[in-house]
Amino acid sequence: MNRKTIARMTAALAGVILAGGLLAGCMSPNAGATDQQQANRTYMTQVNRAMEDLNGRLAGFDEAVAQGNPVNMRAKADDAFAAIDDLAAIETPDAMKDLQKGYVDGCTALKDALNGYVDLYTEIDVATEEHPFDFGTYDDRIKAVQDKYNEGIDQLKAADEEALKLNED
Repeated sequence: MNRKTIARMTAALAGVILAGGLLAGCMSPNAGATDQQQANRTYMTQVNRAMEDLNGRLAGFDEAVAQGNPVNMRAKADDAFAAIDDLAAIETPDAMKDLQKGYVDGCTALKDALNGYVDLYTEIDVATEEHPFDFGTYDDRIKAVQDKYNEGIDQLKAADEEALKLNED
């Protein structure tokens, strides 16, 4: 996975965040809103903020990748994990529990992908002549990381689609 791939991954996440922002906007307050509707809007606003924060933190990870330093990548990945943890901690109205699970599952897959990426770069970085990195496995391992990342993005998109359906009801 190179810088170009990370940039594409970040762009995909930005698209999910944009959709989340649109959802929060669609759920704009009105005078007749019930407490449940207000709780749902508040929840979606918090999800949108958490996803924007995650996107910013992933941009920091992207910069660390460009530096090629696994220690910086780990620090930036851990920083992104804090945003994921914040998302998981959002107080969720009962009507949004399944939606929250979709967002958390998507972010957990992203977390796994970042860990896989950092682990791979760390292995390459610490390889020696006596214990060389097996570049014969690199393509398969990078593909597995990319697949995990795509899985997370797909779960986030599915959660956004579910939020749109809830908004239509």
